[in-house]
Amino acid sequence: MAELHSHPVPSYLDPAHPGPWGIYLEQVDRVTPYLGNLARWVETLKRPKRILIVDVPVELDNGTVAHFEGYRVQHNTSRGPGKGGVRFHQDVTLSEVMALSAWMSVKSAAVNLPFGGAKGGIRIDPHLYSHSELERITRRYTSEIHDIIGPSKDIPAPDVNTNGQIMAWMMDTYSMNEGRTTTGVVTGKPVSLGGSLGRIEATGRGVYVIACEAARESGIDIKGARIAIQGFGNVGGTAARLFQEAGAQVVAVYDHTGIVYDERGLNVPGLLEHVHETGGVAGAPGTQSLDPKEFWSLETDILIPAALEGQITHENAGLIRTRILVEGANGPTTPEADDIISAKGTVIVPDVVANAGGVTVSYFEWVQDFSSFFWTEQEINHRLEAMMRSAYSAMSGVARQHGVSLRTAAFIVACSRILEARQVRGLYP
Repeated sequence: MAELHSHPVPSYLDPAHPGPWGIYLEQVDRVTPYLGNLARWVETLKRPKRILIVDVPVELDNGTVAHFEGYRVQHNTSRGPGKGGVRFHQDVTLSEVMALSAWMSVKSAAVNLPFGGAKGGIRIDPHLYSHSELERITRRYTSEIHDIIGPSKDIPAPDVNTNGQIMAWMMDTYSMNEGRTTTGVVTGKPVSLGGSLGRIEATGRGVYVIACEAARESGIDIKGARIAIQGFGNVGGTAARLFQEAGAQVVAVYDHTGIVYDERGLNVPGLLEHVHETGGVAGAPGTQSLDPKEFWSLETDILIPAALEGQITHENAGLIRTRILVEGANGPTTPEADDIISAKGTVIVPDVVANAGGVTVSYFEWVQDFSSFFWTEQEINHRLEAMMRSAYSAMSGVARQHGVSLRTAAFIVACSRILEARQVRGLYP
């Protein structure tokens, strides 16, 4: 008789405090009944392929040595190399990085990119450190994760509190260790180092394109539509500008400094200039301030959470009065909140498609680096918009076919693609 083996719960799962990873696992459970024969492989989605936790020791400007905890998680590489950002934030946790890596797997597959999912982070408040200290921290972190990244292994990119300069330091450090210039090891680089035109605005542009598709399907005219946005960085700021250019009214913006509101529509270029000068939207001329409850309860056509994950929970979901919610951030809506909002008839466009513009143009950058042939910004934007519309169409079609939400549909599309790749590849050895 064969010996019976137990399957202990992995150490990174805490039933009492599931965190972002627990949210992701619940999303997988919801989609499993729709996977057919591929459900045999579903455990693949629930266990990251590789988790690396590193110590990042750095000598600070004052001569002391500080230690930071860094992570790189590769969730799945069945369809191609890992792909995902690196964030510098004081609240970075393993659960968060694991969940973000898994959502990258789903996102890449939902848009049909030849990537798997990965994510990285360092637990640090970058605002407390000098430019030279951040360079040393970035370079040491890159050296620590060097063995598992590379153009054909895992390609980092910018995320929260990281940018083109951070990517340039990562690329240079990796290249020095390899003994050759390797531009394709990261994306989101400066254009002078093989970065792609259109990359900075890509996620916000994708959010705008997807929101327009959802509005069209719901019979909403973008011209005159009322928009509220949480987060006003590259994603929220770019989307706001494109919405205003299309004739929409961006009536409220919420960032880390406060909330500004104008019933007639905010002056988005003026607000962007105010943010550039002061660091946030608070106190922008000619605007009214709101508290968070007032923001979430605004009556709008489109609401876009484009800040951090976990912003819409059971505590504020009941306040929301919008026709379409487009997730510009990763994981901004908890499963509980998702159910509450959907029960009102609000259409929720999930993050794994809505904010996939960034990884799509990262893919374009990766391809351009391999070929050393670069496209114009017009070509980039045209290709981006076509891929985003195609992804929305596939998701919407599956939603109608199965009578499920767009989120469940996106996961059906993506998880089916990932698990089909796993199935046809088989197990080695």
